[in-house]
Amino acid sequence: MTRLPHYATLSNIRTVILALALLSLPACSRHRHLDKQIFHYNESAGIATLDPAFAKDQSIIWPCRQLYNGLIQLDEELNVQPCIAKRWEISPDGLTYTFTLRDDVYFHKSPLFGTPDSTRRVVARDFRYSFNRIVDPDVASPGAWIFKDVAGLETPDDTTLIIHIAEPFSPFLSMLGMVYCSVVPHEVVEHYGKEFRSHPCGTGPFKFQYWKEGVKLVLRKNPNYFERDEEGRPLPYLDAVAVTFIVDRQTVFLEFLKGNLDFMNSIDAAYKDEILTSEGALNPKYADRIDLETTPYLNTEYLGFNMEETDSPLRDRRIRQALNYGFDRRKMMQYLRNNIGTPGVGGFVPMGLPGYDSLPSYGYEYNPERAKQLLAEAGYPNGQGLPKLKLSTTSNYLDLCKYIQQQLGLIGIDVQVDVNPPAALREQIAQGKSTWFRGSWIADYPDAENYLSLFYSANRAPAGPNYTRFADKEYDRLYLKARKCTDPERRIALYHTMDSLVMQQAPVVVLYYDQVLHFTHKNVHGLRSDAMNTLDLRRVSIDK
Repeated sequence: MTRLPHYATLSNIRTVILALALLSLPACSRHRHLDKQIFHYNESAGIATLDPAFAKDQSIIWPCRQLYNGLIQLDEELNVQPCIAKRWEISPDGLTYTFTLRDDVYFHKSPLFGTPDSTRRVVARDFRYSFNRIVDPDVASPGAWIFKDVAGLETPDDTTLIIHIAEPFSPFLSMLGMVYCSVVPHEVVEHYGKEFRSHPCGTGPFKFQYWKEGVKLVLRKNPNYFERDEEGRPLPYLDAVAVTFIVDRQTVFLEFLKGNLDFMNSIDAAYKDEILTSEGALNPKYADRIDLETTPYLNTEYLGFNMEETDSPLRDRRIRQALNYGFDRRKMMQYLRNNIGTPGVGGFVPMGLPGYDSLPSYGYEYNPERAKQLLAEAGYPNGQGLPKLKLSTTSNYLDLCKYIQQQLGLIGIDVQVDVNPPAALREQIAQGKSTWFRGSWIADYPDAENYLSLFYSANRAPAGPNYTRFADKEYDRLYLKARKCTDPERRIALYHTMDSLVMQQAPVVVLYYDQVLHFTHKNVHGLRSDAMNTLDLRRVSIDK
């Protein structure tokens, strides 16, 4: 079992389990529990686990955010704020992080703490256990990469956690806000083993109540939650959270309109024209019933090239640049996405991050004449002699790819759109078997380094996220320099230089920067919206 280095041994404690009472809220719970504030939302993708060690996608992250806490948390502007750690210090060399923990945080009640109604205070050793669990190869957590540069952990007392890292890395503190880094109790985890996925125990504002997979998940208010609002009132305000798993998106939309769901995240093509205008605003006929809140989303949608493909004309940078110039992203967004999102005419790093309040000028605007010029310079005037280019995608993006196919055809570039199942396409991309593919990158943590890591040569797929297999010595030098830079302004300047270099070399075609859309009914108040698309229900209330 691999462990992060530390200076004390954590004993394994196993206790006898007592039965947990489960309560299921029926489908008509809204009408049977009028005295309770119950927040209803749907998760069409289903929920695979409630273990934070496997919180690799939004469907898992959202419920885990309600069940668990970590050392730090992010506010609406994605700034680092205290959570279980009430303060911290970073050494001048950037290698040592010393966290002072609150002494009033308790795990959810569990019979595994001794009696059916008992709990236990969180101490520094719990974080050491939780972090060691993430890097344990037997656990195989997809979040193990977070701690790859951690050189050691110390817990000199119950409220002090010291993390040593091998080299300075400025985004490290914000990375600790990821759900992977949540604290869990060893008694419960070790008792259930892999079945901890369905017997979660954390410290969050809500505690586990009931889960019938594919039918309903119920979380109930944690009456012992440690956070309070600005007026000193205990959080959360809600009594419960109920999650359904309706697969059909149009049915979800109808359930939302009927008031059976309090919240809807984003929309589907099947009903986007019903609820939104062509400009992306809420349809006026719903203005008296529904609120829409939008914010930039840290998600870049793109087309990637396999830069190691030796027999493809896409090896020629001029061809890749011609493809970037060859279609109108602004019309694509207007006609195919109702202007949901921002056309990808800047760099790879999306708006919403520090230093990216507006689009940089080093991207690609629609310029068919420049595209034709580049084709001619590459030896393919008007596309003559250029082999057909195969673009691999999934059915969800078929309309965008067909639009690009049609636009590029006007300048002589023949594109074949190849539709694949999502899992098959991911495998092709990871193994380098797709020459030109549709991809997306949603931020793991709010720092541009997370996006720029996709082009660092040492991160070559399948071991890392460099799916284009881009390699440039100058880029690598700048990337390593930026990782160690502790001056925020200087680091952002380095990020822009790297982003510009990527766009010049064009290993990708940026399509658009996504947008968060949160639809709620008028009686729902206090729902937080941020560029990470966090579902924060601590301050949500519902008028009854």
